[in-house]
Amino acid sequence: MSARADSFDLAGLKLSPGEGRHLDLEVALGEFDFSDERYATPEIVPARLDVSRMVGGGYSLRLRFESEITGPCMRCLEPAAPTTSVDAREIDQPGGGEELTSPYLDDELDLAAWARDALALALPTQLTCRPECAGLCPECGANLNEDPAHAHEPAPDTRWAKLSEIRFD
Repeated sequence: MSARADSFDLAGLKLSPGEGRHLDLEVALGEFDFSDERYATPEIVPARLDVSRMVGGGYSLRLRFESEITGPCMRCLEPAAPTTSVDAREIDQPGGGEELTSPYLDDELDLAAWARDALALALPTQLTCRPECAGLCPECGANLNEDPAHAHEPAPDTRWAKLSEIRFD
């Protein structure tokens, strides 16, 4: 059974150097704002946290989960609910410099912040209702998914506009 954990005390695991554990947890991600639109995630997401105590102190961490994110499609504005897989890693080693210091680990691991940031980085650049979404017609706003043959008369070439004024009467 998974336990809800927005933060987690790694010292409480009492790991020896070289020892590791797999933990099944639940984490809350919250809502995301993209391009002035609000996107929601499930209230609770099951996650797998792998913790390894490193020789010389510090931790090697791996977080894995999948989450659906729901909101309007960025191309056609219809409801979208893509699922994104997250596989994030962090290292925290005392004295290892900035590259080996995790911003999520202080006295406790801030699991909610790490999961939220990892999901934000794993999301595609455009959240769409389906990968082949055709979007909206730039001229009239019609949904091109519903009518793939939708087209408009091409605008006349402005370079030839003066020729239309010639009258042969």
